[in-house]
Amino acid sequence: MPTSSAPIVIMTPALATEVGRWLDGLAGVRRLSPKTREAYERDLRQFASFLTSHLGAPPSPKDIADLRPADFRAFLARRRAEGAGATTLSRIMAGVRSFIRHLEREGLASSAAASAARTPKKPHRLPRPLAASDALRVVDADEQPAEEAWVAARDAAVLMLLYGAGLRIGEAVGLNRSDCPPVSGGAMRVTGKGGKTRIVPVLPTVGRAIADYLALCPYALAPEGPLFVGVKGGRLSARIIQLTMERLRGALGLPEGATPHALRHSFATHLLAGGGDLRTIQELLGHASLSTTQVYTGVDTSRLLDAYEKAHPRA
Repeated sequence: MPTSSAPIVIMTPALATEVGRWLDGLAGVRRLSPKTREAYERDLRQFASFLTSHLGAPPSPKDIADLRPADFRAFLARRRAEGAGATTLSRIMAGVRSFIRHLEREGLASSAAASAARTPKKPHRLPRPLAASDALRVVDADEQPAEEAWVAARDAAVLMLLYGAGLRIGEAVGLNRSDCPPVSGGAMRVTGKGGKTRIVPVLPTVGRAIADYLALCPYALAPEGPLFVGVKGGRLSARIIQLTMERLRGALGLPEGATPHALRHSFATHLLAGGGDLRTIQELLGHASLSTTQVYTGVDTSRLLDAYEKAHPRA
């Protein structure tokens, strides 16, 4: 008679309790998104699994306290050998360090060893915005590949929110009917990462695009229901808009970097090029840190240098 295998134990009950308390803190205090918490939990379980084989037994809080920088370097080397890149390794160690700082606050460990273990430098990649002319073609309802008029209007309205208001794709498809701005434009409350809300100005062009979609939409949209719906009436999936952009890339001859998120990059870069204030752009994008927004100064500078080298007779 077959017997079920026992679950693999990768940490002691005491450590599992602290992991649970740490994850609760990420949700309640730091207000990290569910996806971020899931990634942190997954990374920590991989770390605990490594320690189980590295130490010869499931780790306890005391085992974590006794770790040296060499132990963390061994873990990173293992993950690198399994195919993890620099960006992934940095995220993994961010989660591990966050957990160890939790243990430190509880008087159970010190974060010195984890802090001493350096992660590989992430490659510096500037956002790749679209040219203004290409961005305008992407958000044109007449350019949308959908066969049904209301679907084409819907996709154009979502893409317009990314380029015209700087929303993330998840923020756009997460809007409810009651969040809809006036046709003439105005202000709109957006819920971003970690449940944080911000006020975003909406141009009349964006307001009209959404109004055109609503006029054609075959479904009755409840105030607290989704603003953007799929062909079956449920909330629109971000994946549908990603597929729409893939088709637009081919139809309009756009580069591979032309993604929904590239429209958000374009929003910020074009605002900065037009004289927009960096702090204001930070607020519009919902960035927690100004350093995140400052990457767009590099984008704008690189475009200016490129134009200079192509046009100046002495270049």
